[in-house]
Amino acid sequence: MAFAPSARQVGWIKGAVFALALVPLLRMVYLTLTGQLVEPLEFITRGTGDWTLYFLCFTLAVTPLRRLSKWNWLLKLRRMLGLYMFFYGFLHFMTFLWFDHFFDLREMWKDVLKRPFITVGFIAFVLLIPLAVTSTNAMVKRLGGKRWQWLHRLIYVIAPLAILHFWWMKAGKHNFTQPIIFGTILGILLLMRVYWWRKKAAAA
Repeated sequence: MAFAPSARQVGWIKGAVFALALVPLLRMVYLTLTGQLVEPLEFITRGTGDWTLYFLCFTLAVTPLRRLSKWNWLLKLRRMLGLYMFFYGFLHFMTFLWFDHFFDLREMWKDVLKRPFITVGFIAFVLLIPLAVTSTNAMVKRLGGKRWQWLHRLIYVIAPLAILHFWWMKAGKHNFTQPIIFGTILGILLLMRVYWWRKKAAAA
């Protein structure tokens, strides 16, 4: 039998997820302020980047989990998970803009154009912005359901760009373990969608 929490229980679940999603940030702030890090800038840059990928996986996992478990209430977590993905992606970008370039937009742009892995990461972040901006119910109504859905399919472009950004970043140290793990997880989540789409099309 599918787990069907009440509206109040869903509210508690959402509150717990919201609080837990802030733990990585609080940990980074605590370790930085207490001077426990040898390379705080590198730690924050990697941490915010990693958690952007984690929340990308969490967000894309909602639909497969809902379909397999019949837990339709999981859909009520997807928007929050997606916004946390943008939040950590924004922090990742701001770390790059602030600490690497001290808000010098011209120098930042030169760096974006010069290094491919930064170019790809920058494109992925820019594509996230319209998804975050249109995440509200009001924007869904303004755009209309179909146009909103088409816009939010940008996530299927963002996911491979994020993996490519991570892969190229790790290539300098010949450390591909994490990119392979993230790429495999996201590949499975995307292939499940392709399978269901083809199945639906064949039935139609």
